[in-house]
Amino acid sequence: MRIDKYLKVTRLIKRRTIAQKACEGGKVQINDKNAKPGTAVKVGDVITISIGQTPLKAEVLSLKESAKIAECESMYKIL
Repeated sequence: MRIDKYLKVTRLIKRRTIAQKACEGGKVQINDKNAKPGTAVKVGDVITISIGQTPLKAEVLSLKESAKIAECESMYKIL
């Protein structure tokens, strides 16, 4: 799954276009490497989002094409 779509599905970033711009701006990293919007995400990857004051680190626990709000938080773990 693409990183921009994963961020939108998990609601870590509200909109996919914002996720794409964050990736293009170098604000999203996967395993300490800058991620482009089309970079693939796998279970076990660590995503770092540097938007705002404090960077957010999350570990990918599962991948789903769509998820309800209640299911979103089970897709990642905040580190």
